[in-house]
Amino acid sequence: MNSQTYAKRARLLNPIDDDFLKKMAEDILFCQEVIRTILEDDSLTVLESHAQHTIKNLQGRSVILDILCRSGTGKIMNVEVQKGNDVDHQKRVRYHASCITANITDTGSRFQDIPDLCIIYISKSDFLGEGKTVYHIDRIIRETGTIVENGLQEIYVNATNKDGSNTSKLMTVFTESDAYDDELFPVTSERKRYFKEDEKGVAEMCAIMDEIREEGRLEGKLEGKEEGKLEMKLEVAESLLKMGLSITKVIQATKLPLETVQSMAERLSHCLSV
Repeated sequence: MNSQTYAKRARLLNPIDDDFLKKMAEDILFCQEVIRTILEDDSLTVLESHAQHTIKNLQGRSVILDILCRSGTGKIMNVEVQKGNDVDHQKRVRYHASCITANITDTGSRFQDIPDLCIIYISKSDFLGEGKTVYHIDRIIRETGTIVENGLQEIYVNATNKDGSNTSKLMTVFTESDAYDDELFPVTSERKRYFKEDEKGVAEMCAIMDEIREEGRLEGKLEGKEEGKLEMKLEVAESLLKMGLSITKVIQATKLPLETVQSMAERLSHCLSV
């Protein structure tokens, strides 16, 4: 793809797009402005922020967080932006919450010391379908309706419903190319204008688009190799179990998790008994 094509595409992007958001989120004040607006808290401070932050779960699967922040009160905040509607949004939030919680919790910590976490999930569509711009998801006791807290805060924001709130106005800036609001969102508007209209900013956006696509190609190759290795380990484990080796020895030979080998052993035992 030539530079002129990249530049043309870059100017069509908005903060709702992954490539554009990655550059926008390099500015901690942008992250702070977005979070302040959605939480309706002008006193909130963001002390630390990371764009495109990668963490792994215990099985080694990576998750790339759009924005990961730490507030002045110590709360960890994850802002996710999803333009498409081809994923299970709520299960994606659940997965992110579990990965982040495991990643930010020190070994040996007491459960009461697990840090609080807020996930703000921004989508283009109103997949919850209740006609609201913002949805706060609470845990309640079904029998009494009492709200109970466990330190996880889920907030869903969409760009579909226009209710006149500042959050709704921010979503307009996020999704519409010619939308700016220098009075309400000076940082967001300035950075958006820079990456869409300034030649230097457009060049930076073109570079990040090229970089992300190259990383995607490399990651795809690496994932393919890892999947091949795992498949081979599973085949070896099944063969060893059929030969009568113990679960402990199979784990030592393949380095597979205990749960995986136990499940395989139970399945093989069931098949042989049928």
